[in-house]
Amino acid sequence: MTTSEYSPHKPPNAAIVTDSGNASADRAGVANAGIINGDVRPEHHEHHHYPAPRAVPAPVWPVLVGQIPELASAFQARRGLRDQILAARQRGDDVVLTQRDAARAGPDLGTRVLAGGGGVGKSQLAAWFAKHTDADLVMWVNASSLEQVITTYARAAARIGVPGADGVDPASDAKVLREWLHTTDRSWLIVLDDVTDPARLAEWWPPHRPTGWTLATTRLRDATLTSSGRRKIDVDVYTPGESVAYLSDRLTEEGYAHLFDDQATALAAALGHLPLALSHATAYMIDQEERCAAYLARYTSGEERLAELMPASADPDAYGRPVAVTLLLALDAADASEPAGLARPALALAAVCDPDGHPDTLWATTAVTGYLSEHRTGGAAQPVTADQAYKAMRLLRRYSLLTHTRTDGARAVRIHALTARAARETSTDQATVVRAVADALLQLWPDNDHTPTDPVVALRANTTTLAGIAGDLLWRPDGHPLLYRAGISLLNAGLHTPAVTYWHHMASQAQRLLGDEHPDTLTSRANLATSYRQAGRTNDAIPLEERVLADRVRLLGDEHPNTLTSRANLATSYWQAGRTNDATTLLEKVLTDSERLLGDEHPDTLTSRANLATSYRRAGRTNDATTLLEKVLTDSERLRSPS
Repeated sequence: MTTSEYSPHKPPNAAIVTDSGNASADRAGVANAGIINGDVRPEHHEHHHYPAPRAVPAPVWPVLVGQIPELASAFQARRGLRDQILAARQRGDDVVLTQRDAARAGPDLGTRVLAGGGGVGKSQLAAWFAKHTDADLVMWVNASSLEQVITTYARAAARIGVPGADGVDPASDAKVLREWLHTTDRSWLIVLDDVTDPARLAEWWPPHRPTGWTLATTRLRDATLTSSGRRKIDVDVYTPGESVAYLSDRLTEEGYAHLFDDQATALAAALGHLPLALSHATAYMIDQEERCAAYLARYTSGEERLAELMPASADPDAYGRPVAVTLLLALDAADASEPAGLARPALALAAVCDPDGHPDTLWATTAVTGYLSEHRTGGAAQPVTADQAYKAMRLLRRYSLLTHTRTDGARAVRIHALTARAARETSTDQATVVRAVADALLQLWPDNDHTPTDPVVALRANTTTLAGIAGDLLWRPDGHPLLYRAGISLLNAGLHTPAVTYWHHMASQAQRLLGDEHPDTLTSRANLATSYRQAGRTNDAIPLEERVLADRVRLLGDEHPNTLTSRANLATSYWQAGRTNDATTLLEKVLTDSERLLGDEHPDTLTSRANLATSYRRAGRTNDATTLLEKVLTDSERLRSPS
């Protein structure tokens, strides 16, 4: 397959026209930003003309950045755990308890880490504190990836108008926010939810301040989490009393108090007091109007029937089979409900998405409706409409297999990680599932992803999750275009460090799975070189680009469009390294080949001409530059004018 359209950014187009000594030169360069086939490359920072930072209105305090999860139905206060957290905050010399109230808890100094497996309610507990604080600034940060931490910090800096945050470079804005946290008198609470890599997050932990408090959640049991003044508090399953209270409260709130009987205590114990399992059980009981005793009997027989579903050897979260059994009981009922036969394949799709949420528009894509049409449970395949796909997703919500909050936008549909894992382990055709979701995410990707908007961040997060689940499946027979689109998005957004990490992994994967000379491997190396250059690592970029150019000349030929692109990319790196003469030599050949192969008025030819003019100007050849740019400007205006 061809992945060139998602490869390194467009060749050095207007990116190269940076000096403003000649008005027509600048105009021509900007007007002709374009593509020289092959690697798609984001335009260089050299040529970006960002508008002057606009005045940011003073924030109206308090300010919330991020989305705090809604508290679960029949949320249990878990006072024992809350008291532990408050006590831990009080024990350290650097802890100042600003407010203590039975219903509210204010922020104070220190970082607390809530550790525990999936489904035990770590995030719910953190959400309770976030919803019951009187801090001036509350931030809910998805800490599962460094990119999302940086992006959320940058958004916060913009929201509260931190001096120095200009919206151009997310990493710089994030650092400005941390500096502000060091000095501000404003109170703040920052929740780092789902820390997965403490080492990468080390320099981004909020500072210890008398007015600030950081609360983190994680599944890890990592010694580094308890260093630097951080105290770890283990979060376990519900106590027996909390489990029974949950069953009673949930059934009563839904108008089904009569389903609560003398077997509630036994049922709670059978479910291991796991909040997630209790949620599934009550959803099923309510829908089927089944008492605790009847559900307990069904659950017990289900354990035998599904004994091999989730054995202890395949249970890293130490929950055993109960969650999986409960999940499948609810799924059977959901699959029998209207629209019939869609719940099971719909859950398979949701299970490979980011647990922290995906846009509900995914369910209207042709990739999703096509998959559901072909994999509808029972009977012959029937065409599934976007409306039916949406209703299938809502059906999963009805049975508490996922959540859907329309107001959450790009994170509207969420699925618990343990639910997703159990669903994936029952899938019989994971390759088809992951490709369907990859196609759907690609269909949702916007053309303009240069700014860290919520939809773009969510799409990147879902791609990361999907790629991790799919393993090698998205590399058969070639690298899926989504993998390249996500990486280009990092380059477009100026997220240099994550881009280098991403493309280094991509290049390694491509070489391992496709071979050293596969076109996708060369594309991945070219993108890695671009990320090096954007990060200021020109000395690393140049040797890699020289290698890619040599390989493309040998494998594709001297006149192949991708070869032309490689020359243009290498010329850009030469410029950055101050090697103007070398850059000029390359660009003269690119222009000559473009004129001969594409024609004198092809957009890529105009771009090449503008790039060469810039190179002449940098070399002091002003007359040559002016001649070229006048032609570019004339041709551009003529070609853009109505015929």
